Amino acid sequence: MSLFPPEYLDARARYRAFMVEHVYPNEAAIGREDDDSQTLLEELRGHAREAGLWAPHVPPEAGGTGLGFLYYACLNEEIGRSAYAQLVFGCQAPDAGNAEILHLFGTEDQKERFLRPLVAGDVRSFFSMTEPEVAGSDPTLLRTRAVRDGDEWVVDGHKWFSSGADGAAFAIVFAISDPDAEPHRRGTMILVPADTTGVEVVRPVPVMGHTGRGWSTHCEVRYTGVRVPVANTLGGEGDAFRLAQKRLGPGRIHHVMRWLGQMQRAFELMCRYANEREAFGGPLAGKQTVQNWVADSAAEIQACRLLTMDAAGKIDGGSEARVEVSLLKFYAARVLCDVIDRAIQVHGARGLTDETPLAAMSMMARGARIYDGPDEVHRMVVARRILRSFADGDGWTFS
Repeated sequence: MSLFPPEYLDARARYRAFMVEHVYPNEAAIGREDDDSQTLLEELRGHAREAGLWAPHVPPEAGGTGLGFLYYACLNEEIGRSAYAQLVFGCQAPDAGNAEILHLFGTEDQKERFLRPLVAGDVRSFFSMTEPEVAGSDPTLLRTRAVRDGDEWVVDGHKWFSSGADGAAFAIVFAISDPDAEPHRRGTMILVPADTTGVEVVRPVPVMGHTGRGWSTHCEVRYTGVRVPVANTLGGEGDAFRLAQKRLGPGRIHHVMRWLGQMQRAFELMCRYANEREAFGGPLAGKQTVQNWVADSAAEIQACRLLTMDAAGKIDGGSEARVEVSLLKFYAARVLCDVIDRAIQVHGARGLTDETPLAAMSMMARGARIYDGPDEVHRMVVARRILRSFADGDGWTFS
């Protein structure tokens, strides 16, 4: 029995064909991140629109082609195989998560001004939450302030790892608007156009030696006396923590969906090379250590697939699936790193070069255990909820 209905598999086949024709042959050119690569990207994005493959992360009423989380998870087993495909299909992070909360919580004016051009791919956005002075794993420590002055917010603060801020049109800023409220009612999310006076994108922060350009940057940003209308409040005043959960939960599972594609691509490269490469009297595929790596990887990838589809189905059914998403986030991040690392080891020195996509995949995979909540925090969330359930006398049911 398939995890997906036939229509989902048919759609996935269309994405696969597009990837083979348009994405894989152009990965090296896109990866140069120069002016020509930007022109090429826009050309490919045009082809994706024409093919009806645009914005599968949001439903048609928001300007996309999505049919829910399970549908999107199915597609990402193909889309996720290339780091650039999400950009080609208009479903890239952080814009995908920003589009979702704008769709769910934005006013009609906010949707017209921010959501429509975002989903259309006319602009990019960034999510400005993490700060260098405090632990990103504990948002109750955030220091960026938003103070009401009549009909305006005045925002002052220092952020970093604001992914994609270079060249973005607007930010969703997580700011503390009421420092005296109980911890999870102190923050407010505010839409801030990037060209507002006082917004400074200081620099892209190099990550694992990669500075990036535009979408692929992780920027330091300062807000100094930034004034925007109170009408730019996303959700309600004091709702930032609630909205962050609504955004980051789906955002985390979006990441894992893409990782499924990365895992499977690395796995296939490992298996093919193990059969081709000979050493010590026979192919690497005949060595027990390599066979163990293949077997472990196959089991772990399938476990991640089943966990992902379970969580996606529950979200489609109206659940926030917080335990499932946290469990999946830390487990899949480890599997991603392990599978790619085994594939590199089978390739030997070749695996460290740009002869295969594995080295770039490894660089990006390491961040998976930190961004959108480090592994340790997600383990803590899962353990606390389970133990609390036992302490309440309910026990825990695997469902």
